[in-house]
Amino acid sequence: MIYLKNNSEIDKLYHAGQIVKDTLYMVEEYIKPGVTTLDLDRMAEEFIISNKAKPGFKGLYDYPSTLCTSVDDEVVHGLPNTIPLQEGQILSVDVGSIYDGFYGDHAKTFCVGSVNSEKKHLVEITEECLYEGIKHAKVGNTIGDIGHAIQNIAEKNGYGVVRDLVGHGIGQKLHEEPQVPNFGLKGKGVLIQPGLCIAIEPMINCGSYEVYTKDDGWTICTKDGKPSAHFEHSIAITEKEIKILTK
Repeated sequence: MIYLKNNSEIDKLYHAGQIVKDTLYMVEEYIKPGVTTLDLDRMAEEFIISNKAKPGFKGLYDYPSTLCTSVDDEVVHGLPNTIPLQEGQILSVDVGSIYDGFYGDHAKTFCVGSVNSEKKHLVEITEECLYEGIKHAKVGNTIGDIGHAIQNIAEKNGYGVVRDLVGHGIGQKLHEEPQVPNFGLKGKGVLIQPGLCIAIEPMINCGSYEVYTKDDGWTICTKDGKPSAHFEHSIAITEKEIKILTK
């Protein structure tokens, strides 16, 4: 069931969204060669708690960490660890918060030092996919319009759009209806109505769209070993605007 939000609920989602936005701004300052993703995870958890919120991922579905940190061919859900980051890697950081019972969810892919042109282009196009998807998330359009817009840009650039993982509704649960695929057909799927709050999160691979799960049970990787990038914003759609809650 899709739960449309009122203005008061959107305000709470916005507050939770601002906390994850600020968390990623803070984390970005420390992303450099030699730092570990476990270091980043500890900083993020302390920051979220200091803002009178709770980490949104930790403990959910038994996930053990505050951040998802995914390097190079890791698409999403990478577990923070003690392996130092290296120059030339790309790092997706996904973070959630709970504030006053409502969730914030936000992700960006960062370059660790200087990266090659292949990775740089992938990161740029994936972010472009996100904003193109958001542009189509307006009242009267459908969820299929969002996915079609994302897929069109990604595939024009020769990239694979992950099929096995999708965006989602957001509210008092991290994952609510509807699912928001990053692929689709114009005019198909759920009709977008005022009060719909969703997380749009393109996961774009440099090669094939196929993925697999590592033995840790969490980390999703590209099957062909090529890099992947991931960006995510939570948004609220009203009659008047598309409000980005995490910006």
